Amino acid sequence: MTASGPEFSLWEIPFSYHGSWFGFSPVVAEGTYAEEVHLVSHQTGMHAVMKLVPETAATITATPHRLTWHDGLIDLAYESVDTVRVRGRGAGLRVLAADPVLTPFSGPYFYQDPVDGSYVFTLYQTGRRYRITLLGGRAEPLGAQVLGAAERGIRLSGEWEIAIEEYETARAPYTAKDPFDQVVKAARAEFEAFAQAVAPWRGERTPAAELAAYVLWSATVRPAGFVTRPAVLMSKHWMDKVWSWDHCFNAIAVAGGLPGLAWDQYRLPFDHQDASGALPDSVTHSEILYNFVKPPIHGWALRHLPAAAPDVYPLLERWTTFWLTARRVPGHELPHYQHGNDSGWDNATTFDPERVVQSADLAAFLVLQLRELARLAPGPEAAARWSAQADRMRDALLAELWDGERFVARGVLSGRTWSSSSLLDLMPIVLGEELPRPVIAALAAAIERHLTAYGLATELPDSPHYLDDGYWRGPIWAPSTVLIEDGLRRAGYPDLADEISARFRALCERSGFAENFDARTGQGLRDRAYTWTAAAYLHLAAAHERRTRP
Repeated sequence: MTASGPEFSLWEIPFSYHGSWFGFSPVVAEGTYAEEVHLVSHQTGMHAVMKLVPETAATITATPHRLTWHDGLIDLAYESVDTVRVRGRGAGLRVLAADPVLTPFSGPYFYQDPVDGSYVFTLYQTGRRYRITLLGGRAEPLGAQVLGAAERGIRLSGEWEIAIEEYETARAPYTAKDPFDQVVKAARAEFEAFAQAVAPWRGERTPAAELAAYVLWSATVRPAGFVTRPAVLMSKHWMDKVWSWDHCFNAIAVAGGLPGLAWDQYRLPFDHQDASGALPDSVTHSEILYNFVKPPIHGWALRHLPAAAPDVYPLLERWTTFWLTARRVPGHELPHYQHGNDSGWDNATTFDPERVVQSADLAAFLVLQLRELARLAPGPEAAARWSAQADRMRDALLAELWDGERFVARGVLSGRTWSSSSLLDLMPIVLGEELPRPVIAALAAAIERHLTAYGLATELPDSPHYLDDGYWRGPIWAPSTVLIEDGLRRAGYPDLADEISARFRALCERSGFAENFDARTGQGLRDRAYTWTAAAYLHLAAAHERRTRP
């Protein structure tokens, strides 16, 4: 971290701004890295719009409020959620369409607007316009009004400054209200206020806290399309959605200082709850998916949020009732998943024998959710009903899926049971003190076997099914870490919980906030700017500071 904020690699974390739907990054598609920095929009999907190409090779420095090339000869900063300012002091820059091909149904069209002299891209992929207004210096247009394949954009040279805006159809000509340095100062103040709100405890003992705050701050978008509230996307790389369990961890991370934003995160999927009470699998700007669901961790999450408003109870009631009706075979107490994707652990080895499965994690999450419904119930009769249902679910979990040594899964159609070497089978530890002591002891011992130097591997490292980059078949993930750490602490194993927390925090400080991590090497994997990872770091670091500070 420097006096001007934490520096970060643009190849790891995109440069963006709280509320904006676009950012600046060389990451232009899933696992695809360009040579140049691109303006990448997340409206209607992830789409590279334009690229910024310095006339000579340049080093790039990124901080939360400023992106620079050539040690400051070119600077970029956000003026607002949809407008950036770019300034050059003796270094040339070409601002070009990312895709050189225009067809009747795709690509960029580029023209100079005769009304105000600005240069405008219209892009089929996002359905938006991108206006470049020259504020000073000289601009040479390239490929204006050209059809087909062409280089389109402007070339800037000498001392120059531009504004770039993303908008729909038309807006008043752009005028600069503040000088560039004031724009930078205001952006810095916006981020610092957010960091202070969500991590007021940050310091030398938590060296990644400010960057974690930036990952959350910069991945937040304003309401648009199907996104009904300010939303923290999982990433402004390619994982640019809100999944219906990821959002809980982001809500928890910001709850202490920004309770309104936290409740927006929690409620967002509930805005799209269907007639059966199910939450969607995911929500993003132009898409809602219902083909899978996600696990019911929402009762667990409420334990970590400020006091719930009255409207939360009916939302949680409908979500729970979905599992008790649509996902229970008549005469069965235990619910089931229809696929590993429903669990959030898409390809975990728990689901290798069969996919339509009664699993111990699902029952445990529902016990906690039923307990929360009892706590929030509007009257004693409803509270007693939910409590009794929770007792029955817990008792069925122990009677039907605990074999005396471990939890097993059951194929709903076949009736057969099996165990696996997945950490998912140990997730009932989230029940904490509700479990019998022998069960807790067995789970804690098994969890310890998953603990590598960097954290909890999702598959036993000595398993024949373990894969270093196997998604849920080995790598370390934030949600499993947080859920198990919390369960162990409530089950009376604080030392093991402390060790898991410490190793995960050290992992983030070493390897950043990747979607997941190689459990053997600690290397970040997949999407490298994942908000629930940053949220988990903030949550665990804040809790550690509360426990250990004098």
